[in-house]
Amino acid sequence: MTARVAAARKSHLDTLAVSLLLGCCLFWGFQQVLIKATMGEMPPMFQASLRLAGATALLWIWCRWRGIALFGRDGSLQAGLLAGALFAGEFALIYGGLQYTTASRLTVFLYTSPFWVALLVPLWVKSEKLRGLQWLGLLAAFVAVVFALREGFSGNAATVRGDLMGLLAGLLWGLTTVVIRASGLSRVSAEKLLFYQLAVSALALPALSLGLGEVWVWHFSAFAVSSLLIQTVIGAFASYLAWMWMLGRYPATQISVFVFFTPLFALLFGALWLGERVTPGLLAALATVAAGIVLVNRRPGVA
Repeated sequence: MTARVAAARKSHLDTLAVSLLLGCCLFWGFQQVLIKATMGEMPPMFQASLRLAGATALLWIWCRWRGIALFGRDGSLQAGLLAGALFAGEFALIYGGLQYTTASRLTVFLYTSPFWVALLVPLWVKSEKLRGLQWLGLLAAFVAVVFALREGFSGNAATVRGDLMGLLAGLLWGLTTVVIRASGLSRVSAEKLLFYQLAVSALALPALSLGLGEVWVWHFSAFAVSSLLIQTVIGAFASYLAWMWMLGRYPATQISVFVFFTPLFALLFGALWLGERVTPGLLAALATVAAGIVLVNRRPGVA
């Protein structure tokens, strides 16, 4: 969910940016709870398949309306397919992991993605080498993740499986960002980059769903239909486009700090709607991960 768009950049976040960021993070926290609440009617991979196929169609219509080219030869195909495969794997792990662990726990592990980005990007982008304070931040985030996983072992094996799937989803999200940063994908439009990710996922996840033996049932309640529409139109289409639009116009490091509101919103919605238990240990792990990654993102002299 990262791209660079050629546009006049601003040096600070204005009211519009803050409002959009809070709206995106609020929805992303709510989204995990919504997915889990819908699993009683719609198998996870089937649910993800419908969502991403719908978002792909909406994005194609958007690009046709805006006159944005999606299929021109620009040398981005190989890297785009790789980013799409990583994106598909991330969503397969998110939807699969929510079968085993709570929405709040999975979201905490998913949003370790900046940790993986900070650790892996310097291997390919030499200008992104970490300084001492940033290594301290990485260490803090790593310790927090280990602590949160240890807490999961006190529950049952299913919870640990779901936690690990959330952590792997965060890793794949981070690897997607690495591919974008280290390849020509950083030069394509936000819409084309998102199209690679949505389209590959829309092709891969139905095959995975069938391979897992999920039953495709086409009779849904009004709640399930509403959930799928919200996930598709607001989640996979509008919020991702808004995020990429902001990355092209505002300081990336200032934007990145806002993602830590998402696990907080997931904790809140999970407790209020699904009755999920929020432990002091999980809150401490979330706070430590957030603090560690804020330290990682402190780059003197860079917006």
